[in-house]
Amino acid sequence: MKLSRGKSLLLLGVILIVIDQVIKVLVKTNMSLGEQIFVIGEWFRLCFVENEGMAFGMSFGGKVGKFLLSFLRIVLSGGLIWWISSLIKKGTPTGVLVGLTMITAGAIGNIIDCLFYGIIWDYAPFMFGHVVDMFYFPIIRTAEKVIFFSPVFNFADSCVTCGAFYLLLFQWKFFMNEEK
Repeated sequence: MKLSRGKSLLLLGVILIVIDQVIKVLVKTNMSLGEQIFVIGEWFRLCFVENEGMAFGMSFGGKVGKFLLSFLRIVLSGGLIWWISSLIKKGTPTGVLVGLTMITAGAIGNIIDCLFYGIIWDYAPFMFGHVVDMFYFPIIRTAEKVIFFSPVFNFADSCVTCGAFYLLLFQWKFFMNEEK
């Protein structure tokens, strides 16, 4: 049985979200906040942190800002889902759709944390949960500090980043044609 492009993309998105959530739940239930596990020497660690805001721990506006951030994430993800659906109907190249699906799946993975983790782990109301981050690659560092790339991130963040880089590197012609 051959899946349609739409169903294949949906399956890809669901698989990416499930992988993200399994990793986060494993970290949340098996590590203490702030705990580090050295995987490959000093170069790659699992480091359990919770991000209350957005990328790189940035936040704004207290509770109102957090609510607006969660709401904006939901709206943007809905917009991406609608856009992908309309692009499927137009016969858009599969590569573009895969990149956008990766970005959307990553966004939804982090939305799940914000919406439900506070309720599940009983520390915050709906829409006010923290995003679980765990991957840490201090690429260039001295004995005292990390010089390059110190953020702790998660699988969902990787999906967004890889999807965006993939689109920029390999599908940029599609977006240039869209402008015309």
